[in-house]
Parts: sequence; C-alpha cells; structure tokens
Amino acid sequence: MSEPLWRLGAAELRRRYRERSLTPPALVRDVLSRLDAVNPRVNAVVARRDAAVLAEAEAAGKRFEQGRPLSELDGIPLTVKESLFTVDMPTTCGTAALRHYQPGYDELVVERARAGGALIVGKTNVPEFANDGYTANPLFGVTGNPWAPDLTPGGSSGGAVAAVAAGIAPLAIAQDGGGSIRRPASHTGLVGLKPSLSAWPRDRVLPGLLLDFDCIGPVARTVADVRLLFEALRGPSPMDRSSLAAAYAAAPARPQVPLRVRYVEHMDSNPLDPQIADRCRRAVRKLADLGHRVEHGALSLDVRFVLESWSQIGQVGLAAMFEQHPEWEVQASTRYREAAEAGRRVPAWRIWQITERVRQLRRDCAALFENVDVIVMPAAAALPWPAGEPYPTRIDGKEVGPRGHAIYTGWVNAAGLPGLALPCAPSDEGLPIGIQLIGPYGHDDLLLELGADYEAVEPWSERWPPC
Repeated sequence: MSEPLWRLGAAELRRRYRERSLTPPALVRDVLSRLDAVNPRVNAVVARRDAAVLAEAEAAGKRFEQGRPLSELDGIPLTVKESLFTVDMPTTCGTAALRHYQPGYDELVVERARAGGALIVGKTNVPEFANDGYTANPLFGVTGNPWAPDLTPGGSSGGAVAAVAAGIAPLAIAQDGGGSIRRPASHTGLVGLKPSLSAWPRDRVLPGLLLDFDCIGPVARTVADVRLLFEALRGPSPMDRSSLAAAYAAAPARPQVPLRVRYVEHMDSNPLDPQIADRCRRAVRKLADLGHRVEHGALSLDVRFVLESWSQIGQVGLAAMFEQHPEWEVQASTRYREAAEAGRRVPAWRIWQITERVRQLRRDCAALFENVDVIVMPAAAALPWPAGEPYPTRIDGKEVGPRGHAIYTGWVNAAGLPGLALPCAPSDEGLPIGIQLIGPYGHDDLLLELGADYEAVEPWSERWPPC
C-alpha cells in the first residue's frame, strides 16, 4: 500500500523535496484526492483552485530540480481563511452581502505566501462576518469537526482547523480576533499561534470589527510546522506601522531553565469543563517535569471590563463597517443588522472609555510579565458542542452566555500578546483538548520553544481523526 502523502507535515515535505524523494506535483495530486474524499464530510474548504495549484506545483517541482526553491514554503500546500483577500477567489466572509466580492488583490501575508511558492489549495469556511465561536453561514453551511462531524470545530477559524486536522493541507493561514485560532485548534488537536499584535503585518483587509485585536496566524499539526509558516511570513511592513513596533519588540527564545510559569485554571467564577481542567493540570505537570517553576494562581489582571464590553466592541465594529459599506448591511443576516443598530446607540464616551481601558490593560501586562515568564491556561472552557449551535449553553452544569466557552482567550487579543495553543490528552470520548501558552509582547519565539519542548515529551502528531 502506497504511503499517504497527505499525512506529511510541512517540514518533512521540505526535506523530501530537497533530497528529491518527492515532488510537489505528486504531493498535490494526493492532497486533492484527500480533499475530494473528506471535504464532503466536514465542509472545511469552500473555494478551490485545483487547476491553478497543479500548475503551480509543476513550477515548484522545476525549481527544486534546479536547486532554486523560492523559500521554505515553496511547494507546501496551505489553505487561506475565507475572511482574507485572495486575488483569484472571492472573499465572501460567509455572508450573502459579499457573495461575489473579489477586490482583485491578496492580503499582504497571502501575497508573501504566494511569492514564496506556497501552494494555495483553497479557502476555508467561517461564520458570517467571521464573528462567532462556531462555523456556519448562509452561503456554505455548517463545518463539522473531523473528530466528530456532528460537533463543531469552533470558530471563527473552524474551516481552517478542520482542513488541517482532516489532512487536506498541512498548513493554514487563519485569523484570531478573540481566540479564533486557539480555541478551534484546541477542539481539533492542532497547534495554533495567535502572534503578538502585528507580528504578521496587515494590509489590504476587510474592515475590522474588534478595534486592533484581530491578528492572523498559522495553524498546523506540529510546533515545527507552525514555526516554519510563522517565520516565512513574519516581518514588518511600512503599510502597517504597528508591525514596526512588533519587529522592534521581537525577542529571541530564552533557553534558560527554569522559566517562571503561572497556571491559571479559573477566570473568576466562570465554569470550566472538568475533563478540560484535568487534562490541563496533567499538561502543566509535564512543564514542571521539564524543569520549569510552575505556580498555580490567579491571573493578577483585571480583565472584567474587557470581557463585559466585548459585545459592544463588536456591535460598534459592525456599525462602522456598514457605514463604510451600506450595501452590505442590506443583505446581512438579521442578527448582524440588529447588532449594528445597537452599535450605533453606543455613546462616543463609551468607545473612548473602552480604548483607554485597553491601553491600561496593555500597561498592566507589561508589569505582570516582570514577575512571570509564561502564563498557561485552558484554550477553551468547553468541549466541542453540536456543530449547528452558536455556543454551548451549559458548562459543568452551569448556564453560560455566548462567550462562556471563550472566557480564556479574548483578553489576550485585547492585550496584544502572543498565545500558542497546544494539544494535551484528549477527553474520555476521544475529543481533543488544548492548553494555551501566553507570553509577553514580542516573545512569540519563547512560546514556540517551550511548545516544542512540551511536544517532545507529550507528542501528538500521530493522532489522526477517524474521517
């Protein structure tokens, strides 16, 4: 029986291309066959470019024959989240309002990926306006979790993680405005990095709904593959001035042991699924076994204001977007039109207050990380729930609202910090569970180094879903 090439990670593909034991066209043909086989079950990829990606694979193969690959990404398949601009495919963001929207250019990091020879297989599903913690929309329907297709992979990067988990591509470019990389990665057994604010610069983008909280970042099966994609696309751009600050703040990984690690299991009185709590404690013990100084404690930050104002931030963002594009509001689903109307009623002083409190949070985080190197938390408060439901209504027997499952992630975006989701032991039912490592601004490499050390003693890359 021939080897399933679609199971190979990005770093392994790069090695085989260079030693000439595998060619990009052979790999892409296998990947497209895998896409045909599993996508009907999970609905991860909603736009394809088969002919183009095959032609690009042929060109990549010729470059490897000549010993002239364009970059570390040359010949590596990946997917792009449907909320990011692509020159040759529409960017609908899951709404009928943008059904055929194709402005004719790539977002900056997508452009960088193409220039490096990455092979874009297609685009992955999102909730409408990429604004929910599950993945379903009026255009493309519901995305299922490869580990249990009747359950959600989370959102808003649900299609991105479902594609990687199912073996459709080894890499994905995803997006995280309030946990939309880290929570879906935890629900599907993957590694997902929400970079420091603007470590991947943004240019040519849809209007943002969450101030400057929104980041794009890599998803893969291993830390090595996440690092490969992150390194290939990072770096400042004058088109995004905050990326200049990110480049200035970028710090090399610190190899010294022990690191000062604080495990924060609970956010105030918000509930946490007991199985998630148990698996995260086990993971933290592994970090202690690696020689790090682990303490259990509170976050030592006041993030309640950010959490309480989250819905208003999104409402004001929708109102601003519809002010810029009134034709989109006409065709948007009712609840988004209603949310935008609520956003129009938010007074200016409140918006100013929110932005000032966000600035204070960022100052407080700088002070916090003077006394701790890494914070560890659960990546999500709930196990995956039914795929067509926006959020779980109960966690550990307690009623929760729309962001009860997301309580651990949004504050990281507001603070502009890097967060890395890593798999830990699965639930009794076999469902994936993840932890997240959170570090100081600019210390993405520290998290990746620690994540790689953890992966070495708690490997997961051979866990594959049944689909």
